[in-house]
Formats: sequence, structure tokens, C-alpha cells
Amino acid sequence: MPQLTRTVRIGSAHGLHARPAKMFAQAAKNSGIPVTLVKDAGAPVNAASILGVIALGIEQGDYVTLTADGENADAVLDTLAELLATDHDAE
Repeated sequence: MPQLTRTVRIGSAHGLHARPAKMFAQAAKNSGIPVTLVKDAGAPVNAASILGVIALGIEQGDYVTLTADGENADAVLDTLAELLATDHDAE
């Protein structure tokens, strides 16, 4: 099964700080498949690692690419992409 990718524009007004990063990493972990997150041309990090996600320093409007491999990868990427595109700071 080929790896699937999604490129997403970050929606949260304050970027992926602690709360949205935790929500995203938890969702990635719960997916049960390996998911990586990369910003620009940087090194990919494990999307299930809160510290790895925060360390990317992702701001609102940045583009990131998600990659997943495994069963239901398409649905997992859809869910994670929606989390990243949503402004969690407006709630």
C-alpha cells in the first residue's frame, strides 16, 4: 500500500501551540498507524509526539505535509488535516 500524503494550511490563530498540538498528536496516536508531519522542507517528525509537533514551531498560515501508511490511511489523513485546518483558538 503506497504512502498517502496531505498538505494542509494551519488554521489556528496561534499556530500549533500546546492545546492544538496535544489534540492533534493524540488523534495521530489514536489512529493506530504511523503518521509523520513535516513543515516546509524540514525533517519529518512523528505526528503522535506532542514535543515533536511543538518543536516544528508551526504558525497560522504555515503549510505542513502529513504522511500516513497503513489501513484507513486516507480517513486518518482526512481527520488529521481537518484538525490542523480548524482554528482551535476561536472556540
